[in-house]
Amino acid sequence: MNDRPSHLVLAVLAAALAACAKPAAAPLNFERPPAPVEAAVASGRDVAVYIDAIGRAVAKETVWVKAQVEGRVEETRFEDGADLKKGDVLYVLDARPFEARLAAAEASLLRARASLARAKTAVLRPAATLLRAKAARDLARAEFVRVEGLVETKAVSKADYDTKKSTFDMMEAEVGQAEADVEQAEPEAAAAEADVKKAEADVAMARLDVEYCTIRSPIDGRAGHRLVDAGNVVSSMATPLVMIERIDPVYVDFTVPENDVTAVQRNMAKGVLRVEARLPDATADETRSGALTFLDNNIAEGSGTLALRATLTNTDHHFWPGRFVRVRLILEPLPAAVLVPAGAPQLSGKGTFVYIVKDDDTAEMRFVTLGQRQGEFVVVTSGVKAGERVVVVGQLAVTPGGKVRVEETAPMAAAPAAEAKK
Repeated sequence: MNDRPSHLVLAVLAAALAACAKPAAAPLNFERPPAPVEAAVASGRDVAVYIDAIGRAVAKETVWVKAQVEGRVEETRFEDGADLKKGDVLYVLDARPFEARLAAAEASLLRARASLARAKTAVLRPAATLLRAKAARDLARAEFVRVEGLVETKAVSKADYDTKKSTFDMMEAEVGQAEADVEQAEPEAAAAEADVKKAEADVAMARLDVEYCTIRSPIDGRAGHRLVDAGNVVSSMATPLVMIERIDPVYVDFTVPENDVTAVQRNMAKGVLRVEARLPDATADETRSGALTFLDNNIAEGSGTLALRATLTNTDHHFWPGRFVRVRLILEPLPAAVLVPAGAPQLSGKGTFVYIVKDDDTAEMRFVTLGQRQGEFVVVTSGVKAGERVVVVGQLAVTPGGKVRVEETAPMAAAPAAEAKK
């Protein structure tokens, strides 16, 4: 009875050893399932080479309106923030003192003109006498010359000759006296004419001062807040009354690095460069286009950048002076560029690559060279051809040469050229 447990233990051990001695089962033939991915078709499209920058909107014209005469403000005729046209009345000053000065200047002008008339008459009298004297002298000279040729032949008497000569000499003296009288009267007339011109200038200045009492907008623009109210006395060219800014069209000032200046100059030589701008919080659909209109004449020493300016139409006041603006300077076209979604390229220790979905639904790793980003897409300068399918989602599950299952294939959409680089 006591040996029975021992036999059972031995039997169990023998069975276990027999089981361990059985040959191992053959391994299963395992194949990795296709990786689920999303793909897009690389497309060849015409895009543009560009430079992205951050700029600031600037008013095309800024004017600080000041009074040009001293006086008391009687009226203000605009509201703060009003849209103004050139010539609109802004302020009206008390014009009575200037109107009195104008009346006095006009009276002085009348006196000066009367003096000039008298001076001209004083010149006319000796001038008329001079004409008569010259005529009489010429006649006397002719008579004298006639008898002078006959006196040798005794055809005329010596007394007749002396009479003709005396008459000629007397007429010559009268001409000299008349010329002296004319020369004496002419300076007085010139002085009287100068007095008239001065009086006319005084009238023009007094009339201008009266006009300055009505202060008008010098430009089309938008008024800022009013700085002086009615009842205040303003001085000439002292206190600003209001600031007016012209914001249509509007400037957008920005800078480009020194290394890009050559490309800008090269493309400017071909024609006017286009500039696209949008506000930082705006969508690509709200992009406005303008032209590059200014290139500074030197590079900033501290920053190594060149200041540029674009001019844009701004009829709806979309760009407000002082606001930051995303700017894209279009340099030159890049025809038939190959575009892929920006999420397709991946980084590795050997460089940037994409997965290409081949016709047999296997993935091929391609190393690529990227160009500029075009909105949600990026230019591939080498490594991918237009029409090839690239993996855009699910790259982590893909192995080179492995099977993939394309769950969605999307055609390439147009890359918005105005989309600013993130």
